[in-house]
Amino acid sequence: MNSKPSPITLSSTQGQTLSIAGGNYRVLVSAKETDGEFATIEMLVPPGGGPPPHSHANFTETFYVVEGEVEFRSEAGAYVAKKGAYVTITKGGIAHAFKNKTQNLAKLLCTVAPAGLEEVFTAIGKPVKAGEFLPPAPPDPEVMKTLASLNEKFGQQFYPPDFLDNVG
Repeated sequence: MNSKPSPITLSSTQGQTLSIAGGNYRVLVSAKETDGEFATIEMLVPPGGGPPPHSHANFTETFYVVEGEVEFRSEAGAYVAKKGAYVTITKGGIAHAFKNKTQNLAKLLCTVAPAGLEEVFTAIGKPVKAGEFLPPAPPDPEVMKTLASLNEKFGQQFYPPDFLDNVG
């Protein structure tokens, strides 16, 4: 009998797709499958989409651009990440954000280590079918309360939308 863990597999049609701020996020592997070591999320970011400036000191977050391009901004500057680019936000809490400034859908693979940040997406996202995009919804008081609690739990902080406008 083999006591080693089996590989984790997920087909292109498996996994829950969540609508978050106009984009679709699909958690490919989470804390429960990796003993909390890491989580990977597929992000489909429509034109104009992307998270507001935020930071999380206790996570390393990486992004691989599978399709399209997004502009990453941080307190250290800006970078346009095109197909094949790889961006790492190391632990430490630098404020960062990304935005799809093109007219085409961008597809990113995001990995967080240790795992946990994917819980935020699962808690605030609305389940949708693959390929179904919902417009960003106005903040719901219950969702905002949940988000505040999760932000405290994971050491995440959000900043005003214009926080990184003067970097370049």
